[in-house]
Amino acid sequence: MAKYLAQIIILGTTMVGKAFARALRQELAASQEAARRAGGGQKGAQRAAANAKTGLTLEEAMKILNVEKLEESEQIDKHYKYLVEANDRSKGGSFYLQSKVVRAKERIDEELQNLGEQKQKKYRRGQPET
Repeated sequence: MAKYLAQIIILGTTMVGKAFARALRQELAASQEAARRAGGGQKGAQRAAANAKTGLTLEEAMKILNVEKLEESEQIDKHYKYLVEANDRSKGGSFYLQSKVVRAKERIDEELQNLGEQKQKKYRRGQPET
């Protein structure tokens, strides 16, 4: 009886160890893929910090506010105002959705600020704007 119990414990421990190792490899691969999509280097670090700060990626924020380009500032403001008003709790809206809209606007503003800082740095170094 003790022999079988020991075999069950060893088998269970082995299975859990393999599953943990597999999950760790998957998490590492996902992390590397996210870093690659963010652009890597300083730009990737800035994006990762902004994503962590607001809890949204830039792509999610742009989908929430229904814009395709960051240069569409009038559209961003127009959609933001509409969605905040439409989801106002006093009008029967959802505070959760309203907060998602606010976070999306914050994320886009953060990205625009980062882009503005990068353009200023290039200008100071004498590099042409792209």
